[in-house]
Amino acid sequence: MRVLLAGATGLVGSQVLRRLLADARCTAVVAPVRRPLALRHPRLLAPVLDFERLPAEAPWWQVDAAICALGSTLKQAGSRQAFQRIDHGYPLAIARAVRAHGCTVFALNSAMGANPRSPFFYNRVKGGLERDLRALAFASLALVRPGLIGGERAEPRPGEHAAARVLGALAPVLPRAWRINPAGRIADALVEAALAPRPGVRVIGSAQLVEPA
Repeated sequence: MRVLLAGATGLVGSQVLRRLLADARCTAVVAPVRRPLALRHPRLLAPVLDFERLPAEAPWWQVDAAICALGSTLKQAGSRQAFQRIDHGYPLAIARAVRAHGCTVFALNSAMGANPRSPFFYNRVKGGLERDLRALAFASLALVRPGLIGGERAEPRPGEHAAARVLGALAPVLPRAWRINPAGRIADALVEAALAPRPGVRVIGSAQLVEPA
């Protein structure tokens, strides 16, 4: 399968990229990025582009499956408007582009609590994206909803680091849904959803992304 990956430079996306390139089921990876990737691979195409001006007719939109691991925080984005654009506008524009070019499989790294009617802005944005992706009628749509993501980020998030320490200490007594979700487990779920798609819409919750005991 030929797979498009959005968000290849992030914590989860970088692990998705490594898994795709190591998987014999994946014949090519298209990873659009804002800055050139250091990684080089014969099966990797990484076009550098402006996500505000996506090329509508680029031939590399023609893929069998797409994975979106784009995401930010309100602090990183700088404002609610910017966060809405990065976490909703960009992923939806990418989904529309691949769908228009025949893609039938889409896997999204969303968030626990995603709900378009949530009183919390972050969850409302994530839920709105899920709602709009459903409307595109992909034959297979996987919505992966992790809780706190475990792993070392290139750009530290002090709040996440503190929460991870607390949840790590409490893990033995916490419900599975509230435990840390390692980035590798999330990446595994996204890759399998893309390369072994199931028909319809499937939600993969945080309890399914916990490290096995």
